[in-house]
This record gives sequence, C-alpha cells and structure tokens, in this order.
Amino acid sequence: MRVAVAFADAGHDVFLVGGSVRDALMDWERDTPDYDFATAASPDEIESTLGGIATSVVTIGKEFGTIGCLVEGVPVEITTFRSEVYRDESRKPAVEFSTSLEEDLSRRDFSVNAMALRLLPEPEIIDPYGGLVDLGAGVLRTPLAAEVSFGDDPLRMLRLFRFASTLGFSLDAGALKAAALMSDRLAIISAERIRDELDRLLVGEGVAAALEGIVSSGLAEVFLPELPRLAVEQDPIHRHKDVLAHTFAVVAQCPRDRITRLAALFHDVGKPATREFGSDGVSFHHHEVVGSRMTKTRMRELRYSKDDVAAVSRLVFLHMRPHTFKMGWTDRAVRRYVRDAGDLLQRLNDLVRSDVTTRNEKRARQIQRRIDELEERIVDLRQREELDAIRPPIDGNRVMELLDLAPGPKIGEAMDFLLEHRLDHGPYSEEEAEVLLREWAEDQ
Repeated sequence: MRVAVAFADAGHDVFLVGGSVRDALMDWERDTPDYDFATAASPDEIESTLGGIATSVVTIGKEFGTIGCLVEGVPVEITTFRSEVYRDESRKPAVEFSTSLEEDLSRRDFSVNAMALRLLPEPEIIDPYGGLVDLGAGVLRTPLAAEVSFGDDPLRMLRLFRFASTLGFSLDAGALKAAALMSDRLAIISAERIRDELDRLLVGEGVAAALEGIVSSGLAEVFLPELPRLAVEQDPIHRHKDVLAHTFAVVAQCPRDRITRLAALFHDVGKPATREFGSDGVSFHHHEVVGSRMTKTRMRELRYSKDDVAAVSRLVFLHMRPHTFKMGWTDRAVRRYVRDAGDLLQRLNDLVRSDVTTRNEKRARQIQRRIDELEERIVDLRQREELDAIRPPIDGNRVMELLDLAPGPKIGEAMDFLLEHRLDHGPYSEEEAEVLLREWAEDQ
C-alpha cells in the first residue's frame, strides 16, 4: 500500500500486476513475497517516487523500464507500461514504452497473468482479456492470438508447459497448436532463459504431462534433443513402450528437488548410443557412463553452473550402482557407495528408488528391498565408523615425512593406497597406516 500511496501523491496511477494478482485471487500462498507493479510513469519518475520509501534501489533494468527495490523489506519491481517484442532473429527484445495499461497487459504471457489490481482510491480488478474466467476454469490461454503472443516472445511456448506443470492448469487448444507450429522459433531465446524455465517446470506436480508436452510440440528438439530420441528405444525391463515414457515416470516419482529431477531427466539419455541386441533381447550396457558425458555436454550448453553440472552428471553416473550388488551389501560395498555419492547420497537413493517403474510387482519389491537393505546398512555402518569422513588416518605431510619424499605424484599414489585399504577394511590406526605404507614403498 505504501507504493500506491507514494505514486498517488506524485500524481501517478500504479497497478499491481502479474502472478501476485493471480495468486491473491486464488488464495495461494506465494513462495517468495515479491510484488510487480506497472505504471504510466517514466523510469526516471519511478526512481524519483521510490526515493522516499524504498531501500536498495536497483536500476540495472532501467533501460527496459524497470526499477527494483525493497519496501519495508519486501522485494518490489515497478515497470513503465511497455510492449516487448522479439524482432526477427534477435535474442534481445525491442522495448517500447506505452501509456496504456491495456496494451501493457496484452503483452503478457497468459490471460491469468494479464490482470491488474488498482489499490487506490478503492481496490479494483482490471481484466481486459478474460483472466478471471480462465482462472476459474483452470485454463492457460494467451491474451492475444497465440501466434502473436508466441511471436512476440517465443519463450512463452515453454512457459505454457511450465505453468501447466506448476499450476496444474489445462492448455488452450489454440496455444498448443501454435506452439507446435512455431517451436523452432524458440532457438532465438538465450540458453539461460530456457534453463530457468526448465528448472521451474521440473519441480512442478504436473511435470510428467508437461515434459510430454514439450516433446510432442517439438520444443524439446530445440534445446534438449536427447529427450525425444528416447521414444524409439524399447525398454523391456521397465515394461514401458519406450525409455521416454519411463523417464517421464521417474521424474514424476522423484521428490520435487531440482537437482534430483534433473538427474532423473538425464539418467537414461545414454541408452540410444549403447543399445545392443543379443540372445536375451535388448541391453544398454554402460549407458550410465555414456549418459553422464552427454549430461555434462547438454547442461553446459544450457549454461548450468559448474556445481549443477557436476552434481547431476555424478548422479547419472552412479544411478545403476545399487543394481550391481544383488548378492547383498558388504561393509566394503557400502563404504565405496557412500564415498562415491558424497553429499549426493540422499539424492542418489531417491533417484534409485524412483527409477523403479516396472509393472512387475515382484521385481519392484525386490529392488525396493535392496535399497532398503542399503539404507539400513549405511545407518549401521555409520554408527560403527566415521562413514561420512572416509579417509586414511594419516595425511600427505606424514607420508612425505615417513618416506622422505618431496611433494609430487608419489604422495597421491600413497594416499590412494591408504584410502583403498580404508575402504576395504574399515578404520585403522596411524601405527597400522605407517606399517602398511612402508610395505607399499618397498614393493614400489
């Protein structure tokens, strides 16, 4: 309300717009309490008006008409009415300012996000594009013709499926048809913006249907071509008609954690390259190794951070590990599993559990029991050992002192030897380490 009062005192109308209006009308609690406003005031006038009520004013987006700030600790953005259009093959929108609220709302992605709330002098909903009706019906429809809206900003095609995933809304037939016809235009959008939409899509409750939509529309071919290629790979183990259907199911079964669901999305991308036919039927040996490499390549192209790339590709690489221990979990196997998973342990266990989509109930129970046993063994071993800090009892400095060596590759080899002994046999003392180290040095 302080924003509305300040702008009224300065002689400007200001309107609450976007998702905060939609969520307030549906009585949905927002994940982050941030608010977007729109006004006919110029960026300079916005900055001047906010001066008396705001802190941490951010003007990075000023050339696009947006001023950000904190008002009583709450993030707020105020933007001059504008029309935003992608011209030809440009990756950057051409921004033109406007004095019309209705024109400003028309450039927004969907009618449910194209409503405005006037706060003063009395609360009033401005809804020129039928957003209230669509909100009640749970439908995603563009304010203008879908071809126009998607032509103005092709990222809206991906946002269509992101909102279907996160809001659970159905999709307007015209929007679906336009997305399929115009999917190749997504190529002009930056990898960073596509990545951010994919992340949001993946953590929604309706993720399986949304992923199916980006594949069937052709959007996935533009930024994630590995995904539609899974449709031709038969998967007799999971009893799905193809690996793609299995992938949708695995992602949906995972906890709504971004990293875990990214790993689920990529976990079988190596199967097309590793498919072999033998007397026992089709197999995909070492698809996790190939898939891990493919995951790194694709995530780097989508401009994911180094930490994200490392975590997701590691989960893809390790997701078959529990299936190699069909005879039971020895202490040695558990130690190596925990060491290799590191801080991804819980996510790896979640991924492995979610990877069970077979309709064969007996096989599903066997796999789940195997994972149950693994988690029980981890708890048991953690109580007996420092399982989360598996390392030799002496460090590299002590190795150099004992063997009279200078820093170099030999120190790493010695530490690897001591670590292998720790993994194979459990904790041991410094004295035992020194004896083992001298014996190893003599053998060298």
